[in-house]
Amino acid sequence: MKQVVQNYRSGELALLDVPVPGCKPGGVLVRSAYSLISTGTELMKVSEAGMSMLGKARSRPDQVAKVVQSVAANGVPATYRKVMGKLDSYTPLGYSLCGVVEQVGAGIDEVKAGDLVACAGNEHALHAELNWVPKNLYAPVPDGLAPRHAAFGTVGSIALQGVRQGESRLGEVALVIGLGLIGQLVVQLLTASGVRVVGADPDPARCELAARLGAVACGDPASAAVENSVAELSGGHGADQVYLAAGGGSNQPVELAARLARDRGRVVDIGKCRLDLPWNAYYEKELDVRFSRSYGPGRYDPEYELEGRDYPIGHVRWTERRNLACFLDLLARGRVDVEPLISHLADFDDAVETYRRLEGGELKAVAVLFRYPGPPGAAPEAAAPAVAVPAVRRGGAAQPPARPAGTPVRLAFVGAGNYATSMLLPHLAGREGVELSAVVTTTALSAANARRTFGFARATTDLDTVLGDPSVDAVFVVTRHHSHAELTRRALLAGKAVFVEKPLALTEDELSGVLAAVEESGNDRIQVGFNRRFAPLLQEARKLLGTRTGPASLRYLVNAGRLEHGSWYLQQGTEGSRFTGEGGHFIDTASWLLGADPVSVYAVAPPGQEDLQVVLCYPDGSTATVSYVTGGAPGFPKETLDLVADGKVLRLDDFVRAAVHEGRRRQWAGSRLPRARDKGQNAELAAFVRAVRTGGPMPVPLESLVATTSATLAVRASLAAGGPVTLAAAR
Repeated sequence: MKQVVQNYRSGELALLDVPVPGCKPGGVLVRSAYSLISTGTELMKVSEAGMSMLGKARSRPDQVAKVVQSVAANGVPATYRKVMGKLDSYTPLGYSLCGVVEQVGAGIDEVKAGDLVACAGNEHALHAELNWVPKNLYAPVPDGLAPRHAAFGTVGSIALQGVRQGESRLGEVALVIGLGLIGQLVVQLLTASGVRVVGADPDPARCELAARLGAVACGDPASAAVENSVAELSGGHGADQVYLAAGGGSNQPVELAARLARDRGRVVDIGKCRLDLPWNAYYEKELDVRFSRSYGPGRYDPEYELEGRDYPIGHVRWTERRNLACFLDLLARGRVDVEPLISHLADFDDAVETYRRLEGGELKAVAVLFRYPGPPGAAPEAAAPAVAVPAVRRGGAAQPPARPAGTPVRLAFVGAGNYATSMLLPHLAGREGVELSAVVTTTALSAANARRTFGFARATTDLDTVLGDPSVDAVFVVTRHHSHAELTRRALLAGKAVFVEKPLALTEDELSGVLAAVEESGNDRIQVGFNRRFAPLLQEARKLLGTRTGPASLRYLVNAGRLEHGSWYLQQGTEGSRFTGEGGHFIDTASWLLGADPVSVYAVAPPGQEDLQVVLCYPDGSTATVSYVTGGAPGFPKETLDLVADGKVLRLDDFVRAAVHEGRRRQWAGSRLPRARDKGQNAELAAFVRAVRTGGPMPVPLESLVATTSATLAVRASLAAGGPVTLAAAR
């Protein structure tokens, strides 16, 4: 088998052929699928190996002290031979991987051959095709978790142990200094724990990434931005916890920690940075300095790690194996997202070149994964499992009757933010046959403002009262993304028609919850705010295109642009990714133009970026490619669409101009002169109000809304699988 090794004397890196390890009792033999390069710890080791002997001595004074002791005990010649022999030996690299159990040793009964496990340890989870891993250094991978994500198990456990040492509590303020791999994971874990996080790192790209993953604010530690953010969040008291996740020889992290921590705050050292504590600063605040030892209790204890002797849970709640299992569970439940951290995926055969590029600075990365080949003679890797599109099952309740003539349709709004007040309410206020009955917000003032501006009959913060009001016919859910599914579910169970802004759901479980409410109540009166199919210009262009006879090719370029710092859209931990939030718009438009729902999704994204290429395949062989990009010119149109079929081309330019080309002719939808931009909100609202008034069908069938939502959610599954996923109807 092959293994990555390094000669510490010469610095040489090699992919060496070595014997397969034996499968000893008390452990399992694991064939690697993915292993993770720790761009901090491992690169530091690789860099040290390339130093001169003097440089090595300066970087490891602890080892120099051992050499001096050996000289005193054994003399210079013996010590020289011992040191040179050790330096001139090959040493392994790696300590975090995911793989498949190939053989089970005696005494192991909780896993079997073929099971997927995450493995830890700098002697047992190496960059090698096969590793023997003792019982307490592996954990089964939960169903549905991608192997490439499970390979983060060890570094995730390191971050998790650091957070445990900080004893974080809901509502506290934490400062994370150093936003490399460990720092990014600490940010997500703290955010998931209800802690408000400020990040500090001199690299703007890492600051932006941490903000996307949940940090409230990030900035260069040398600027005033970090200090101001901590002061604002803490009311001037300082951070409750400071996590040192930085490396290097600077003493700036511990000095910054002392300056920004509150009185009797906690400082946790996770990384390997200089720790010359400024005595006065730490003494005056009586700061509690704590160290986080690797993956957790059990680390460096041979009886635990090698002999498999567990600690009683009543005495030690979180051991390194329990931390590993806990982190895998957080990944599987979507509470932590490691996909944005993957900067590069390399084949294992290219390991030496990958290290060279990392060490030389050619490859800038937060996390790098090695991908391993399958076992000799193995069948090609199976296709990614299908993503089930939930079936729509309606209960036995009858459709609502048409309203008596002259009776207004009474609407309630839950949420009155920018989109509701700028794109929806102006089309409804004053509309004949519509009464704005109530507006519900979380703050009294925003409800009062909406009532004053748009003429709502009442404003309240009590949702239950509105849902229980029999005079309210329909509820508009226009809140932040994380609450859409639950509010829709509650409104359906209350018997209301629902207009919910996209997305309908952020997860498959949320979507299933909405459909369970439909089945329980028999109420399927839902419209999702996919307004583009209602745009007058696109409606006209579709008529000009006519009925297709063959498959079509559609390209949809979305020049999304970058978000302002602090935008709630960046809070991916609670609000989902940007594409999850708005990608349904573009998938719905493509499916409407092509007259079908997609049957497969294939998504590709540059590592660590929000840009996406999403390819959708349809039953008749048609394809749609959605290019969702954030780095384009702000002056370029936001949305352009081309559909090619049957010798014709439909072209849409940002909903201001559209045409159909056939041969040498060009037919304009409306006029060749640009129109005022109309993305269909007014027409969609008119169709929804008409359906509520007449008791007729909703503007878009629920099955189509579910298919679009499932396809949007399948983008993440495709990215995790690294290939296409099939959309299969659930039975």
